[in-house]
Amino acid sequence: MVFLIEYARSEGRIVRMFEFRDADRAKAENARLELELRLNREAIDHEIVLLDAASEKALRRTHGRYFDELESVTPK
Repeated sequence: MVFLIEYARSEGRIVRMFEFRDADRAKAENARLELELRLNREAIDHEIVLLDAASEKALRRTHGRYFDELESVTPK
C-alpha cells in the first residue's frame, strides 16, 4: 500500500490520508504533486508525504508521529 498524508505540523494532526494500491503508485505520486501545488498556491504550510507500508496498522507502528495528537507529544 502507498499512503498519501497531509499533515498539519502546527496542529499535530493528519488533515487527510489517502490509500493507494502498490500498482497505483503513479496515481499516488500525481496526487501528491497536485496537493503540494494547491497548498503552495494557497500558502498553506502542511507536510505532504508518500509512505509505503503493508497496512495502516504497520504505518502507525513505523510512523507513529503522524498519528499522535499534538497534546500527547508536547510537554506541559
